[in-house]
Amino acid sequence: MIEVVNLSKHFNGSVILDTINFKVDDEKLVVILGPSGTGKTVLLKSIVGLLAVDGGEVFFDGVSLQKVTKKEIYRIRKNIGYVFQGTALFDSINVFENISLPIIEHTSISKINLNKEIKRILKIIGMEGKERLFPKELSGGMRRLVAIGRALALNPKYLFYDEPTTGLDPIACDRIKALINTLKKDYKKSGIVVTHDLEIAREVGDEVYMLKNAKIKKLKKIDKEFYEK
Repeated sequence: MIEVVNLSKHFNGSVILDTINFKVDDEKLVVILGPSGTGKTVLLKSIVGLLAVDGGEVFFDGVSLQKVTKKEIYRIRKNIGYVFQGTALFDSINVFENISLPIIEHTSISKINLNKEIKRILKIIGMEGKERLFPKELSGGMRRLVAIGRALALNPKYLFYDEPTTGLDPIACDRIKALINTLKKDYKKSGIVVTHDLEIAREVGDEVYMLKNAKIKKLKKIDKEFYEK
């Protein structure tokens, strides 16, 4: 379980996150909904420790990220797969190599087992046979799938998705949403999705929160009029 307790973040004197509180139960997905520029990505990066917070704590399975050593932070992060909004794939290496990077860096896996593991991940994300292609040869939706595949590389408990459907056509969006739901239901992945897309919030979120004016509010109903206020 992830618990966010009184999390606050300031930039240049402006309050971006003001005493944010929520939790993510095991095998559940929390969606943070909000218009562009409201601090959703800042929140996600603050939770995982990529940005230092100005107040509050984040607990992963009861362990505070703010009260442990750097070594322990790295251990916790290995249990988190992060899907960046822009995919952050390396253009100079192919799909196989992009997904392999975390495994090679953090394990001593054999070449035979590495090949088996990448094959398994490619099957999960529906990209079998595409391992030798380079990012520039892929559509936007396929690049997003590869980014999710790389996030799965170390078999993390938690997955963080930063705007996973932004800029994609409806067919690609549906494919991404279906994969996110599959990873939750069939592979028991907990996590957080930040998005401005009302449809993905409705379709993948077990709980949905609105982030606006530095505050967070749990929504009982995803209401377009409330969203636009």
